[in-house]
Amino acid sequence: MNDRKLIANVTLSIDGFASGPGGDMSWLVEHAVHEQMTTYFAGVWSGADTVLLGRNNYEGFHGFWPSVAADPNGSGRAHDMAVWLDRVEKVVFSTTLTEAPWQNSRIAERDLETEVRELKAASGRDIIVLSSASVIRTLLKADLVDELRIHLAPSILGAGLRFFDDGIPASDWVLDGANTMVTGSISLTYRRKTANSTP
Repeated sequence: MNDRKLIANVTLSIDGFASGPGGDMSWLVEHAVHEQMTTYFAGVWSGADTVLLGRNNYEGFHGFWPSVAADPNGSGRAHDMAVWLDRVEKVVFSTTLTEAPWQNSRIAERDLETEVRELKAASGRDIIVLSSASVIRTLLKADLVDELRIHLAPSILGAGLRFFDDGIPASDWVLDGANTMVTGSISLTYRRKTANSTP
């Protein structure tokens, strides 16, 4: 039986927004780039060999990470992640993109739920969604998320893209880990509660 997990990774403000007004993400930069967080996150991405991305994150990541990976003087966790992102399979979900030029990238030809069900059934390591709120919400609605990693940043945004909308059905989760960062953010790991789950 295949036990390939789907991990959804997202950073939220205290009031539950995944981005601020106009798509502003400046509120999370301090937390995301801190050495403690990059070390913690290395333990997450190193177990995955497939990344799922929406269009916005794909374009943003493609505009930044390949140059970090190609830096001959690069070192540290950020460089390691950049190299991993370059090499890993990247599946992009978009109705507007016509090409995915980043190496090892492809645009999904089928709907998100069908594509992910097939990926989960295939052999391989874990599958991870990197901060693409629309993708994660759709997968939560389809009950396809096995592990939910929420990085809670100490900011109240007041407006923006609210992560948990009314369309996400009720579900139960088990806390599997909590880490407090020196920047004041908290990383919470939840796994989907099943009949065999233990508290």
